[in-house]
Amino acid sequence: MRRILILWLCTASLSAFGERLSNPRTEERVGRLIRNMTLEEKIGQMTQRSGRGGVKAFREEIRLGRIGSILNEVDADSVNALQRIAVEESPNGIPLLIGRDVIHGFRTIFPIPLGLAATWNPALVEKGARIAAVEAASSGVHWTFAPMMDIARDPRWGRIAEGFGEDPYLAAVMSVAMIRGFQGDDLSGPASLAACAKHFAGYGAAEGGRDYNTVMMSENELRDVYLPPFRASVDAGCATFMAAFNELNGVPASGSSFLFRRILRDEWGFEGFVVSDWASITQMVPHGFAADHKQAAEKAIRAGIDMEMQTDSYVAHIRELLDEGRITMAMIDEAVANILRVKFAMGLFERPYTDASLFPPLLNAEHLESAKQAALQSAVLLKNNGVLPLSGNLKRLAVIGPLADAPHEQLGTWVFDGRAEDAVTPLAALRSRLPNGPHVDYVQTLAYSRDRDTRNFGRAVKAAKKSDAVLLFLGEEAILSGEAHCRADLNLPGAQDALVDAIRKTGRPVVLVILAGRPLTIGHLLDRVDAVLYAFHPGTMAGPALADLLFGTESPSGKLTVTFPKVVGQIPMYYNHKNTGRPPRAESWVHIDAIEVGVWQTSLGNESHYLDAGFLPEFPFGYGLSYTAFDYRNLKLSSGTIRHGDSLTVAADIRNTGSLAADEIVQLYIRDRVGDITRPVKELKGFRRIRLEPGETRTVRFTLKTEDLAFHNRKMEFVTEPGWFHVWIGPNSAEGLRGEFEIVQ
Repeated sequence: MRRILILWLCTASLSAFGERLSNPRTEERVGRLIRNMTLEEKIGQMTQRSGRGGVKAFREEIRLGRIGSILNEVDADSVNALQRIAVEESPNGIPLLIGRDVIHGFRTIFPIPLGLAATWNPALVEKGARIAAVEAASSGVHWTFAPMMDIARDPRWGRIAEGFGEDPYLAAVMSVAMIRGFQGDDLSGPASLAACAKHFAGYGAAEGGRDYNTVMMSENELRDVYLPPFRASVDAGCATFMAAFNELNGVPASGSSFLFRRILRDEWGFEGFVVSDWASITQMVPHGFAADHKQAAEKAIRAGIDMEMQTDSYVAHIRELLDEGRITMAMIDEAVANILRVKFAMGLFERPYTDASLFPPLLNAEHLESAKQAALQSAVLLKNNGVLPLSGNLKRLAVIGPLADAPHEQLGTWVFDGRAEDAVTPLAALRSRLPNGPHVDYVQTLAYSRDRDTRNFGRAVKAAKKSDAVLLFLGEEAILSGEAHCRADLNLPGAQDALVDAIRKTGRPVVLVILAGRPLTIGHLLDRVDAVLYAFHPGTMAGPALADLLFGTESPSGKLTVTFPKVVGQIPMYYNHKNTGRPPRAESWVHIDAIEVGVWQTSLGNESHYLDAGFLPEFPFGYGLSYTAFDYRNLKLSSGTIRHGDSLTVAADIRNTGSLAADEIVQLYIRDRVGDITRPVKELKGFRRIRLEPGETRTVRFTLKTEDLAFHNRKMEFVTEPGWFHVWIGPNSAEGLRGEFEIVQ
């Protein structure tokens, strides 16, 4: 039985979910239940409470039908006991929906989502979500608050770690992959989790990269940059949506009927339910949008927030709001119907209890191997002067730094159920891999990433001097990224910069391995080390994956999904920016130190750049090196002109010119030269991960449809305009073969 379940779990699609929501029989059952429910029971369905070990206190409320969902209870026996009360003792026997933040794994932890995106491998992302769903469902969980698909252009924002980067196309592809993994082929299956598209909307654009902060943007930017992943999620059958904490153009998301009624329901036809974020309804009071919790509840219900997470403004005020005519029973019934529809779609009425014996064990070999593959493919090689891969002939290897043997930290942010004792660290993996190889000298040096104590530098330098090569494991602790963990300074924290300097002075080859939850400003370190491998926070199997990469069992293949700035002052910096009327050029930029003293000031020839940092990033979107080299040649377009409704094939030959087999991520970009609204200088429209043997050449083809080139004009019409386009196939957003074509009427 267990083997059959495992095979079933790995073949996920979303064919059944949308059909199940619109099933007439389900609608009839929903209507019958609503007619039988008291107002208190309806309010109960709109109420979610956090367990956190105190669920016994909820038993009487559940018995009375006054709680519809519980989060943070992950013991199957406890969940079943509560479910039994709901199903067998409450007035209408409506099952509970158990929620949990299952963000990048449950017990088997995968790389943080920003790292998962760097794999550019949606199939692997889907598999990781499927494994997370299997493990979480075995503990009684039905619903995860993921994926987070907020577009993030500011690495100071702590939650950049939880998303897929700065590009709407890539974020949409990865979001759909994760939804497919969580929800599986049939949402009513015992190992499926209802996914939750969050945070709707614009949360990643929080002012200054400070969490919960203000967002002001045009509707064009909202629709063309920040909403595409959410629209793709609706089309993919995502069961639930979550409101954002931020205000958008003066209206907190939890009170925005523009977002939830006009766009999500009316324009996109979403049939699932919407949950607030933790206390985001009552937080409309400090926002200054509601005078008190009663008015906050009114505005949230009117906006279309179906379920309140944790706080009790609905419980306390819905009856009074109804009596006063400020909300209607139709609004309440609509919210309850949305929630019940999902519960029916999940099969909770037919299968309310969890049978843990049907599930494979947590952390089994298949799960761990998938986590290792994700860690392998997520690491990005940013610099290599030839020191990597390490030679098997090394006699002595120095492993130095606070993150070489920090099992908790490598798991990354937003990990509730992963355990440090499950994690295999880089140090442990290297020692296991090299029992008869080079001697490994380990010096932690700093107790943690923020440590400023330099007393152990001498030991580290001594170990480095004795070695043939040095591996420096530096970066950020897990707690330095994630919700409300934003940073104004993106350099390595603590005394880590000084440690790099001390080790560099030994003259030994230095490989810098960075574990972090965001892009860090490391440009000043690049000339002090021989190689840089950026691993983000790689999860449970970080050690074995990094050991394979460092010794060349596999070549690094990850590519950045967010631009790395040179300095914080360049932020926001993203590849798909607008051009301005005075776009910068490398040949005209003069560094601040080269400007003559007392020179006459003029605007002639001035361009858009910083005097001290220029206009280029440290590393562009899509960037990543390999242990081999790839040659791009022979760009071909199927036609120079296409008509509306037609498609264009764009192809190029990719050759592995090196001596190692490796993966390459081939990227397709376009630029709409002229538009009713000015268009970005580049936009990602496709990608392929391919594997090439040494000397092998493959032709990679992309198909562009004219609708792929549409955008929202000044009238908010989604249109593809005729005109000239540039198109590139290349290894990243800054390089590639360029062609052009025209769309004609």
